[in-house]
Amino acid sequence: MAELLDDHPPLSTVPAAAGVPTPPDPPPLDETARARALLAAQPVTEGHTELPESLDPEDLPPVRAPEAGAQLWSLHVEADEGVIGTLRRIDSVRALVATCPEDLRLAHTSSELADARNCGRVAALLGPVGWSALGGSAATLRAYHALGVRAVNLTCFDRFARDAVREMNRIGLAVDLSGADPDTVRSALAVTRAPALLTRAAPEALPDDVLRLLGGNGAVLMVTVTEDPAAAADVLDRVRAGAGPQCVGVSHTTAPAVGYAPLFAELLRRGWTAQELVGLAHANATRALRETEFLSRTNRIRRAAA
Repeated sequence: MAELLDDHPPLSTVPAAAGVPTPPDPPPLDETARARALLAAQPVTEGHTELPESLDPEDLPPVRAPEAGAQLWSLHVEADEGVIGTLRRIDSVRALVATCPEDLRLAHTSSELADARNCGRVAALLGPVGWSALGGSAATLRAYHALGVRAVNLTCFDRFARDAVREMNRIGLAVDLSGADPDTVRSALAVTRAPALLTRAAPEALPDDVLRLLGGNGAVLMVTVTEDPAAAADVLDRVRAGAGPQCVGVSHTTAPAVGYAPLFAELLRRGWTAQELVGLAHANATRALRETEFLSRTNRIRRAAA
């Protein structure tokens, strides 16, 4: 009985029997496994999501990449639809979110975006609104913000655009420069104090000096991911080199069933760090939205103190 009560070393410290080989260390995870593990912990914020053509209950929730954790829902309409068409689209997105409460949650701030993710929901953010849907009116701009819109797509630059950018900074609307020509991007960046977004970035259309300006602004270029991960990786490599790793983001994928793991695995093979990939997934976009919100709050505090 005394022998049974004696202390014995833990099994892990007992030497292996003579002649028994020590088991080898498990092989390191390959890039695909590492990419999947990263995306499971750091879901993607997509910059461009289109409303389904129909809200058939049998097709809800809409198909998306399994790694998506937040989505900006496009409010673009045809030019002749204007404000009314945009309001209808806002109403449709809200109806869609209400129909899928176990999958989607409407978010208005970066904090609500994180809360939705922590609750296992995909955060739905309203925006961007198309430039033509403003009707040249700052009042319309403010009304969209009051309805929960958080981004407006600026595609030209004139006196109203300059004033609108300043108003967007004041109330907390992100300036989306998707589709803008280089001169418009330069002009907008000279005015905005908040980071710009390019929710459907086309970096190949932007010269190197514009990429450097976007980097200085802290903008986020959200790139479309196709079924060819190498092609998307080439585009992201150029953005990282020209604007900086803090400026990369994801617009959407043309192959939701494939998801983002092949792209992230390709970037790991190219030497991207885990921190850079977290930024690509969501941290860069979240940072831009948070800084836009902070600038707006700062403006309000200054006005109240004046």
